[in-house]
Amino acid sequence: MKITKIIIGLFIITSTIISCNNNNNKADGYGNFEATETVVSSESNGKLLQFTVEEGQQLKQHEIIGLVDTVALSLKKAQLVASKEIIHSKSKGVLSQISVLNAQLKTAIISKNRIVNLIKANAGTQKQLDDINGKIATLKQQINSVKTQNIAVLNELKNSDAQIAQLDDQIKKSVITNPVNGTVLVKYAEPHEITSFGKPLYKIADLSSLELRVYISESQLPEIKIRQKVSIKIDAANNTKNFKGTITWIASEAEFTPKIIQTKEERINLVYAVKITVKNDGSLKIGMPAEMWISNKQ
Repeated sequence: MKITKIIIGLFIITSTIISCNNNNNKADGYGNFEATETVVSSESNGKLLQFTVEEGQQLKQHEIIGLVDTVALSLKKAQLVASKEIIHSKSKGVLSQISVLNAQLKTAIISKNRIVNLIKANAGTQKQLDDINGKIATLKQQINSVKTQNIAVLNELKNSDAQIAQLDDQIKKSVITNPVNGTVLVKYAEPHEITSFGKPLYKIADLSSLELRVYISESQLPEIKIRQKVSIKIDAANNTKNFKGTITWIASEAEFTPKIIQTKEERINLVYAVKITVKNDGSLKIGMPAEMWISNKQ
């Protein structure tokens, strides 16, 4: 009987120790790695004359990786440039007319002053003054009319300049330039295919550092803060592999535990999302599960 009690007592103590060890070996947070993915799309319509992108390839920011056919755009630009030259010639003709009319107006004003002086000396007539005043008024009306025509011509020139600038922008966008440093994740197009504005060409992400999104309970919030260093563990061949991470974001509102997170808590528990930046040595992949351990607890 005593032996039985001793065995039961030892069993209870052993179970308690194991339970405590299991609790101590439990991670502070569970989650998956993610990265900011950028889908690069075509900004022009036409055939892909060149497209040097492969999945897994590392690209630098502003690196030229493709070219869309620009023949149609170049021909349209040449047509607009020729049209602009014609309009410019019209503008020169209008400006010449204004110069001639201004010269005639200047002569008429001089004649008027002479007639006024003659009338004062009783050597001129009122009819001469009326005639020259009528001529001056007519010249001013003609000048205003020609200036109005010139405004229309200038507007045509501005419209041509705007269209040429638009074509220059489209030709520039026909050169496909990589927007960010990173690794090509998915390739959507091939050389010599017809592409169009907004059509995805490839997806890229910077994998030098990944973000681990983990979820913690409300009771754990006092233990963490922004820029705090934590330990990250992933599954390795026969053990776990450790990384150092930095907390960069803590959610301000709670949410229900996501289904992808495998924890021992009930699914209905409210948790807070936390982002941790981890430098990638090449072994971390998007979507890979990982654990967060608060450093001061280890």
